[in-house]
Amino acid sequence: MISRIDLRGAAFPEGGIDRDLLPRAELDVEAALEKVRPICDDVRHRGTAALIDYAQRFDGVTIERVRVPQKALTRALEELDPAVRAALEESIRRARLVHREQRRTDHTTQVVPGGTVTERWVPVERVGLYVPGGRSVYPSSVVMNVVPAQEAGVGSMAVASPPQRDFDGLPHPTILAACALLGVDEVYAAGGAQAIAMFAYGTEECRPASLVTGPGNIWVAAAKRLLKGRIGIDAEAGPTEIAILADATADPVHVAADLISQAEHDPLAASVLVTDSEELASAVEKQLAVQVAATRHVEDRIRPALTGRQSGIVLVDGIDQGLAVVDAYAAEHLEIQTRDAAAVAARVRNAGAIFVGPYAPVSLGDYAAGSNHVLPTGGCACHSSGLSVQSFLRGIHVVDYTREALAEVAGHVVTLAEAEDLPAHGAAVKARFDWKVPGDK
Repeated sequence: MISRIDLRGAAFPEGGIDRDLLPRAELDVEAALEKVRPICDDVRHRGTAALIDYAQRFDGVTIERVRVPQKALTRALEELDPAVRAALEESIRRARLVHREQRRTDHTTQVVPGGTVTERWVPVERVGLYVPGGRSVYPSSVVMNVVPAQEAGVGSMAVASPPQRDFDGLPHPTILAACALLGVDEVYAAGGAQAIAMFAYGTEECRPASLVTGPGNIWVAAAKRLLKGRIGIDAEAGPTEIAILADATADPVHVAADLISQAEHDPLAASVLVTDSEELASAVEKQLAVQVAATRHVEDRIRPALTGRQSGIVLVDGIDQGLAVVDAYAAEHLEIQTRDAAAVAARVRNAGAIFVGPYAPVSLGDYAAGSNHVLPTGGCACHSSGLSVQSFLRGIHVVDYTREALAEVAGHVVTLAEAEDLPAHGAAVKARFDWKVPGDK
């Protein structure tokens, strides 16, 4: 059901791990670009009419307007299962606790007497938040997008999620209820590349946004890449992935369950176990067979994900080699199930989020740890972070110098301007004084 890659002994690369040696899904975002380009251009020129046409073409629904009426949001919250509401409220509470602590404060540095630089943190004016709605319903993604934006102080936000045939062309009611619970009243029945284009260009119903965040499929990722620059983006989030670094102390029941939990998302989801224990690897393989047979979504998601090239068991000679492998892999979600798991986790450099020990499964982070589950995929965790309050803030330097403070450094400014053959830069300083600045010829 799941392949093995043996990197023990001489098979372990001396010069370090090549990422191409490791399991990874084939995602050709570049190829998808040419397919989403005409869609985005169409939305740019025809606005709401284009979105209505694409709802019919891609989602099989006929809608008259894209914006969700307020009464539909109110009704969804009123009809929400009380247990689901309680779970969402607890998820929101925990997320607020964590994200509120991330808010930065302005800081002023006195460089010289009379000369200061202040870093001022300003939220983006308006954000578009994308919530997937394909094979599953993701009210948790509403929480993970909205809470950090609210805690950052974003003044205007809109949520887009695909229209559903089963719900009269509206997004799933649980998504609508989550929006209502969070006080978001601007929601659009739009999915895929066309939703990202709506946020980028604006339509008759939706004003353009400065930033777009949220996970999605390859078409969403391609549209983000295409429109980046016109809009800011969080990341080109692809199919979900989990890596588990485990030794002989790990429980194979837990490990198999966690691998399956991510495979459940998508046939392209990646589930990777890195271990120095062949006994654990064999036990996990047996558990996979048992647990997969007892769950849902086997043929359409779980089995293709586990048998695909993006999933596998990687055998190594020890935890040091295992750490080298998981750092090269740079997983969206990384579980550490080893002896002294906290110490091992502290040595990890590349991961979207790290889950320490047997009682911190990725599922906890998906819903109620307080952490954010919108995380970098496809190896991007080596240079990118997950969604946070910082994602919605811009740092602006405010420079405040007196005449005396400028005079003190004017000679250096002129010297550097001349060194770069930009004499007008120096002249802009000289013009402020009726005397020659030090170093002037």
